[in-house]
Amino acid sequence: MAREPMPSSFEDNPQFREESSLQKFTRRLKEEPLIPLGCAATCYALYRAYRSMKAGDSAEMNRMFRARIYAQAFTLVALVAGGMYFKSERQQRKEFEKALEVRRAQEKRDAWLRELEVRDKEDREWRERHAAIEAAAKDAENKAKPKSSEPDAARAAIEPADEKSIGVLDAVRALVQRGN
Repeated sequence: MAREPMPSSFEDNPQFREESSLQKFTRRLKEEPLIPLGCAATCYALYRAYRSMKAGDSAEMNRMFRARIYAQAFTLVALVAGGMYFKSERQQRKEFEKALEVRRAQEKRDAWLRELEVRDKEDREWRERHAAIEAAAKDAENKAKPKSSEPDAARAAIEPADEKSIGVLDAVRALVQRGN
């Protein structure tokens, strides 16, 4: 058996994981911080307009609706400007992600091939051990067979040492049967 844990293409390996949605959200937030800021300003203006409507203050309500329009315009401008500013960077990022995906796929394939090679090696070793056990069993069986054709002479030829080899033969047969 291998001393190190075998790599498996079926288990969750952190190096093969994709970017999670939270990681993608934080990355996009860092890339374009003005868009969430504009969204937050729009929501705040709407909240203040709702509170002034409940309070009956129409002047404050109209001011907050105008602030909402300005915040939405700010968000739209930030979205367009950010798109133009980060266009080349996004294209480079897409190319980088494609190259990274190709590299990950190649690493995953290589790990899978290494795993297959290790399993193939273990299978060959098992077959060699099994063949050696079978050969030892045949040798022990051949040694245990009487060389004389007369059964009485064969029985007389068995000595206590030969009885031990018959016991070994039985043990080897039991091992072979367990291996199957």
